[in-house]
Amino acid sequence: ARAVMTYVAKKCGICFQPPSIILIYKEDNKDKTRQRIMPVRNFSKFSDCSMAAEQLKNNPRHKAYLEGVSLRQLKKLYSLLKGHLGGETLAESLEKFQQEEAIDPEEDMNKLDDKELAKRKSIMDELFEKNRKKKDDPDFIYDIEVEFPQDEQLESCGWDVESGEEI
Repeated sequence: ARAVMTYVAKKCGICFQPPSIILIYKEDNKDKTRQRIMPVRNFSKFSDCSMAAEQLKNNPRHKAYLEGVSLRQLKKLYSLLKGHLGGETLAESLEKFQQEEAIDPEEDMNKLDDKELAKRKSIMDELFEKNRKKKDDPDFIYDIEVEFPQDEQLESCGWDVESGEEI
């Protein structure tokens, strides 16, 4: 039986010429840093970035290496490549991706279809995990109590006003 190798992804990026995803990783607690180049084939400016990212992540040759790389990051790399193939500069592609991935706090998510809602939720989950303080973090504080200033008059909301109407 062959021992299962574990790989720790350190950095993941893209090369435009030739089109490829590059992964910098370490294996099984060894100090040596390695590089894996995964060529991008059959991809054009009309390709679906999400599907390409899923196919790469599930590819049997690369699956073990890409364990620590999020699907969202791979999708971002593919969208940068797609922009490059479409004639955009790197800055334009990054700006476009940021706009697509941004969460508008004023947006009514009740009006979104299931696919768009799932996309927004995954973006929020990833942002939450990135900002979350864990017990192991050096600046973790268990029980934070915050006093909010009561200087200004509290605003009243429509839903918290007593009304004489029965529902």
